[in-house]
Order: sequence, then structure tokens, then C-alpha cells
Amino acid sequence: MPFPRASGILLHPTSLPGRFGVGDLGPEAYRFVDFLASTRQRLWQVLPLGPTGHGNSPYLCYSAMAGNPLLISLEELCEHSLLYPDELHELEHFSPHQVDFDQVFPIKMRLLERAATRFNDVASEEDRAALAQFSEECHFWVDEFAFFMALKNAHGGAGWTEWPSDIARREPEAMAEWREKLASDIFCHKFLQFEFHRQWQALRQYARDRQIQIIGDIPIYVAHDSVDVWAYPENFMLDEETLAPAQMAGVPPDYFSETGQLWGNPTYNWEALQKSGFNWWIQRINALLGYVDIIRVDHFRGLQAYWSVPAGETTAINGEWVEAPGTELFEAVRQTFGKLPVMAEDLGMITPEVEALRDEFEFPGMKILHFAFGGDSDNPYLPFNYVENSVVYTGTHDNDTTVGWFEKMPDHERERLQQYLGCISPEGIHWSLIRLALLSVSNQAIIPLQDVLGYGSDCRMNTPGLSDGNWGWRYEAKVLTDEVSDRLRSLTELSNRAAASME
Repeated sequence: MPFPRASGILLHPTSLPGRFGVGDLGPEAYRFVDFLASTRQRLWQVLPLGPTGHGNSPYLCYSAMAGNPLLISLEELCEHSLLYPDELHELEHFSPHQVDFDQVFPIKMRLLERAATRFNDVASEEDRAALAQFSEECHFWVDEFAFFMALKNAHGGAGWTEWPSDIARREPEAMAEWREKLASDIFCHKFLQFEFHRQWQALRQYARDRQIQIIGDIPIYVAHDSVDVWAYPENFMLDEETLAPAQMAGVPPDYFSETGQLWGNPTYNWEALQKSGFNWWIQRINALLGYVDIIRVDHFRGLQAYWSVPAGETTAINGEWVEAPGTELFEAVRQTFGKLPVMAEDLGMITPEVEALRDEFEFPGMKILHFAFGGDSDNPYLPFNYVENSVVYTGTHDNDTTVGWFEKMPDHERERLQQYLGCISPEGIHWSLIRLALLSVSNQAIIPLQDVLGYGSDCRMNTPGLSDGNWGWRYEAKVLTDEVSDRLRSLTELSNRAAASME
């Protein structure tokens, strides 16, 4: 569906400032929303909000529907007497610039488990009723997720295919035995989802009250080591004997990679999903719409046709394109939810069939300015080639920052960029590209916060293909100065993207 003209900022909540080693849903999240409101933004785009696994990637979560406990505000837990301020000091010595996941996670989880234990002792009847209501409303995913995480902890963090066969294959006797044995741990994980949901909904309402919508990602694939695959193996292409992926997701060789990209996620058993009326996908979208207002479908082209690589391959070379029932899926979703607030991440190897699927449902596609200045005048990422029903970015979470990108540009692309701009803003190349994005005809413009701040490559969020050092960037609260706010607000108003003033 086409969206009204607006602009916003791309920032994952882990990147927020704060005292406790990782951004969270506490006071700084509300201050960031105030910054959005003061600069007349209407949109806040986040990455997937799920509980991350190995590598800390929000695109490889233990659940497609749960929230990440790392984002829970410890200060909020203190407000509810579930923690005490003097218990938080162990987390206060970490860097304000980067998340040290390996150090922060175990300390914070111990505190969260302590809060879950105290809930039984200090919770009011109102809080207990709220937890019961949450459990009922989210029963489709929260019961299995809490059980999955308790089982994972009981097996030393091992992937579910390494568990004893009876529980890996969900045999009824084993399921009943483990549920009884792990009852307290299961409750802990369910409580943490309740608390995440409570805090997130309060923040979301605060944003809504300020006319700000939240855009959230739905990665097309899920991690093999996830509750989604363990609990619903019939939805995925798995080897019946080993339970490993029988067909793996990826993308074929291209200009950037001679061997393509082999992601390793199991591909979907689309035949089984279609027979169920796409029930799992509909439940997934329903869960995400409980967190966000607009959905960005990552790797959208895989819902028209996807690159499938047989088990045992070590590269993506020997895969094949397989058609997916994207039209049928979105038709089923539309019948359930009505007109869909969906954006399509239509980057990469896009065919006329992919564009037809996107346009059939009026999903805006993405335009990336970092891709605009190689090639000729027919480059689809040049602003004069945009259509209104699109979303323009300076760069995404997978790109370098604009300052870093400009410093590394080939000379011929830099010359073409300078020719296009006429001159570079005295405030820096980042403001030149922000101006270009905001003044384009695209209905929506999204700017990574790193570009608003003019940061270099050391502040990029993710470098694809790099296994370590990603996803950890944070900013300090003091950098959102009046000067930055005034400049962003002025350009937002100039480009007719401003939300109505709250004053």
C-alpha cells in the first residue's frame, strides 16, 4: 500500500545509549522518540527484535515471534521492585560506544532471572492478571518458545538437533517429562517475554502519541536452531534422519561473489505451508504487527522464487531457482488483515516477476543512494528514476556509513556524484545525501542515525560476510545536539515530510 510522504531514522534499540552495556527500552529510548518528534520525523525503523543467537545477528534469532530479553530495561524492573539499584553496578563499567555481547549477556541474564524469581513474591494481582492475559493472547508462540529456551539451557546451549532424539523429535513422553522438570525455567522465559512486551508496548504507545510509526523487519528465513523449526518441522525442508536442512537458502553467484552466498537456513516446505492456509506465516505476521506498525519484508524476492542449495554443498554455486507461492501467501494474509502495511526489500537480483509481485500488492520497494553513482543514467537508484511509491535510504544497516562510503568510493563514482550534486554541502557529504533523499519523490525517506551524525566506517552496524564485530554500535546521548536537531528538522520541513508539531 502507498504511504504518505514522511521521513524517519533507522536505529536498532541495542544502539541506544544507557548505563548498562547495551541499549534498552528504558529512559534513553523515550529520549530518542523525543528527538524524532522534535525533528518532525514520522518513522522509526528497527531491525528484527527477536532473541539473537550465535554472532548476535538479529537476522538469526531463536524465535521469529519472541522479543529479545537483552532489550528489557533494568531500571523499569527496579520501578516494579523486581530488582534493586545496587544490583546493577556490575553492568555500569562497559563501553558506551560498543556492545560487548559476550560480557553483557550473561550478567544481564542473571539479573533478569533474579527478577523473574522475585515476580512470584512481589507481583500485584494486577500484574499477575496481565501476565495471564499475555500468555493467553500469545499462546501460539510463547509456550513453545519458553520451553525451547529452557531445553536449550538444560543442554548447555546446544542446538536442538544435538539434544536426545526423543526430545529433539518431540515425542510426547519426553515432552511431558521435560516440561515438568523445567517448569521454573519455562516460567522465567515466559515472564521475560511478558516484561519485554509490556515495556515495548509502553514505548510504542509513547511513539504513537507523537505521531511516530515503527517499521520492523521480517527476515524471510528463520534460523535452523530456532523454536520455529523445532516446533514446526513440517514447515521446512529437513532431512528426516538427521533433522538438518535438506535444502539451504542463499543467493547465486553474481558480480560480487563468484560462489554466491550460502546462508544455511532451511528453505520452506511451501507445499505444506500452503495446505495449512499459510497458518504459520499468518501467525508470524500477526505477532509482528503486535510490535510494529509497518513491516519491511527482508529478501522479498525469495517470496517469488528462491535459490535452493542441496545439503552437503559448501558454496551456493550448485543451487537452483524454485518458485514460491508469493501471490497466494499475500492473498491469504490480505484476507486476514486487510490492506497490508508492507515495504519490500527488493534489492539484489530482481526479475520482472518479482516486480510484478511487489506491484500487485502495491508494496513500496527500496532505493539506496549508495548504489546510485555507478553505471549510467538508467541506474534505478538515481533519484530522477524513482517512483513515488518507494522508500529511499542513504544506506541500510548492511552498508557502510555515508562518510565511510564516500571515503572509499572509486574516483569515477566520486566524480559522478559530485557532478550530480553540483557541490558538496559545507556540513559534509552525509548532509548532501540526506538532502538528496529527503527532497526525492519517494514517499518515504529513511536515514541511518550514523549518517545524521556524520560518523565514519568504525560506526557501521554490519559488514556482511564478517563473522565478528557486527551489530554492536552505540551512540552517546550527548551527540543529539540542538545543531543536529535543527538541521534535520529544517530539511524535513523543506521536503514536506514533517509530522505536525506537538507544541
